[in-house]
Amino acid sequence: MARAQQGDRDAYRHLLQSMTPYLRSLASRNGVRHDTIEDVVQDVLATVHLVRHTYDPGRPFGPWLLTVAMRRIVDTLRRDGRLDAREVPLDDEHETLADPTANLMEEATDARMLRETIERLPAGQRDAIRMLKLEEMSLKEAAVASGMTVAALKVAVHRGLKGLRKLLTQGDRK
Repeated sequence: MARAQQGDRDAYRHLLQSMTPYLRSLASRNGVRHDTIEDVVQDVLATVHLVRHTYDPGRPFGPWLLTVAMRRIVDTLRRDGRLDAREVPLDDEHETLADPTANLMEEATDARMLRETIERLPAGQRDAIRMLKLEEMSLKEAAVASGMTVAALKVAVHRGLKGLRKLLTQGDRK
């Protein structure tokens, strides 16, 4: 490490390459998940690179490296522990996707029920909801088509949606 600190690129490259198997073993022995060992090794190597100036050539390199590596390993274990506590493992036998045909049938039923409920509204409210919400006309377009003012359309839509909500919630209670 002392030669690497002095700018010897070959010594630094050799040092990093020789540390890698040791770091893999250290991570594995300390409980790092197998699928994240390489990430931890890369994290330790990057940290060594960033803090290499803190190494004192008058002291042994091994304990310095072990300290740097263990801090990164502990950080990873803490992070993974927090993530694992919130994860729910999914087994292959559990179906996690809904049946698309069931969704289509349910959507068709909902659409039919909504159309039937809209038909029960007063004509002005029904027309305002159709034009502004279902056909997505602008207020000006709907005003021209219906002969109503923009303000009257807004009121009709508001009252229509309120009435629709009431009719739909009454239907849920039955």
